[in-house]
Amino acid sequence: MATKRIGIAADHGGFELKEYLKSKLHENGFEVVDFGNKQLKEDDDYPDYVVPMARAIASDELYRGIAVCGSGVGASVAVNKLKGIRACLINDTFSAHQGVEDDNMNIICLGGRVLGHLLAWEIVKTFLIARFTDAERHRRRLAKVAELEKMCE
Repeated sequence: MATKRIGIAADHGGFELKEYLKSKLHENGFEVVDFGNKQLKEDDDYPDYVVPMARAIASDELYRGIAVCGSGVGASVAVNKLKGIRACLINDTFSAHQGVEDDNMNIICLGGRVLGHLLAWEIVKTFLIARFTDAERHRRRLAKVAELEKMCE
């Protein structure tokens, strides 16, 4: 896998999985920007970590991002509030590549209390090597999503 700057962020529910994925990313030549939490803290809140990461992706400072909370749902809800973010909770490799190929997904959300390490790593690898197909039908659909973002400004 080519070297790319990848953001990663998690609250207490995803901390352990985040640390594992961060080490695997480093081992595979990725530059990882850790938005926290940097230590296990049981009363932290996922928006404090995943939103700054999503902002960095929306402003093209990072290639893609990985947001982890207990279920992955809260992280997904939070980051999708930002313009330019296309994130989804992913639990399988098919959705990991299809979400990028068809929908240009730029953040993957994972459940630290849902996924085991090996499956999570397979999903992340699949997400990171996938490429947007740039097919006309996909560009057309993404343009409609961009229009929805404008309605919310």
